[in-house]
Amino acid sequence: MTIAISYPNASDLTADDYIVIGLATCFVKEDGEIHQIEVIEPIPSAALEAVMKGIPTSYKFAYATTLGSVFTGDQLLLPTGFPESAQFGDEFIPRLFAASRTYKRRESAKSLIPLGTTYTDLKYSTERKRILNAARVVTKDDNVKQHSHTHKVL
Repeated sequence: MTIAISYPNASDLTADDYIVIGLATCFVKEDGEIHQIEVIEPIPSAALEAVMKGIPTSYKFAYATTLGSVFTGDQLLLPTGFPESAQFGDEFIPRLFAASRTYKRRESAKSLIPLGTTYTDLKYSTERKRILNAARVVTKDDNVKQHSHTHKVL
């Protein structure tokens, strides 16, 4: 028997639905300095398939579990094997439900990491830093220079 999760936008999900959770290395910029943090994030099926093919990723490992072991009622639970210092990512619950739905659509992705196991053979890299609070400042130098004849009728 499946247990329904009480969430207004997730009536199609149950506590025993499959999900992959990853531990990502991210960075936060504070006072001009960059600090490293560990973030717990749900991994959608398409992203999991990509990292399993060997593309560089900020994920240290990926853990296959169920929704009920990560989210019960309105409380987030630290997944097995994750460090206490790790924090849940922004918009974690909606992203968790969205990622879980991707495994319902793509059942074959569930075979990449069996339920209850951790996959550590990822191509971990922080060469391209994921800065979470980066602000994009647009300047006049960002404008694309157009050729003088661009808007003329010749």
